Amino acid sequence: MPRYLSLVRIDESTAPADGPSPELMQRMGELIEEITKAGVMLDTAGLTPSAQGTRVRWEGGELSVTDGPFTESKEVIGGYALMQCKDKVEALEWTKRFLKVHEAHWTVTCEVREIAEG
Repeated sequence: MPRYLSLVRIDESTAPADGPSPELMQRMGELIEEITKAGVMLDTAGLTPSAQGTRVRWEGGELSVTDGPFTESKEVIGGYALMQCKDKVEALEWTKRFLKVHEAHWTVTCEVREIAEG
């Protein structure tokens, strides 16, 4: 079965400063448990804020290293999910359910892409 990576992008400027609410974390935990029991979830995690990140870039034969926060970015990768699904339709259905557990004040986008196998 194909594997899919869902990159979770958040708008850090509209995300609550103290992080997800306990209610959101409970709903997310229940959904992740359901996805795992269904044999779909291979791995998932949230990431620390972009202010704690570092970008390493290769351009024109030169490396550059930039510490966060990255002012030119509105959306940043806030987490990921690695899923094994029968097809992209199933991966998208699980992703939609993940997005719907968030409260209305969140701006969250998931980019779902199939992993290219060997």
